[in-house]
Amino acid sequence: MTEESESKPARVVVADDQTIVREGIVMLLGLLPGIEVVGAAGDGDEAVRLVGELAPDVVLMDLRMPRCDGVEATRRIRAEHPGTQVVVLTTFGDDESLFPALRAGARGYLTKDAGGDEIVRAVQDVLSGDAGLSPGVQRRLLEHLSAPEPEPKAPVGPPDGLTAREIEVLVLIAGGLSNQEIARQLQVSTATVKTHINNMFTKTGLNDRAQAVLYAFRKGLARPPVG
Repeated sequence: MTEESESKPARVVVADDQTIVREGIVMLLGLLPGIEVVGAAGDGDEAVRLVGELAPDVVLMDLRMPRCDGVEATRRIRAEHPGTQVVVLTTFGDDESLFPALRAGARGYLTKDAGGDEIVRAVQDVLSGDAGLSPGVQRRLLEHLSAPEPEPKAPVGPPDGLTAREIEVLVLIAGGLSNQEIARQLQVSTATVKTHINNMFTKTGLNDRAQAVLYAFRKGLARPPVG
């Protein structure tokens, strides 16, 4: 985040269909530094409507909701209001919940046993352009990606026309490095790193860093950490 954005609290909308849970999350967020709750929604349709009215920085999104679930709401928000990021906050950390949410454009994914510090960190991460994934979700993601794939084909060249430098940046993203850390390691400016990332996203059709990590692992450009 910029110095200006760091001085202002992140404006957050909470979306959860269970009233008691929603009110509890709002109460918890009200006690956390750097977060201002500006609205609360009981389903995905209401969440999309509130984002249009309030233009929050982040939506904390439950997945299992009536009328419009969290995945569809996330897809609509990211398409219609790209300035608003989505962090999933759900009970479910299984593959059937995790991967559709990431593909829909969620940049963060937490389960509801997350503490206040973890929520604040995830909000800050997505506003800085990083992925806000809880440690448990990261482990689940790596377990899935570590599963052997049947008879992988030998690569015939860089995937999707990526340059050597774009692949190098992608591998460093998969290693968990921020833009500033990548710039230091490659001895280039942060603006140059952002240009490589934007070019890579354009060529691959990816939308964010979480999807880039998945892409790097699936293409065999990086390996999940062992242990």
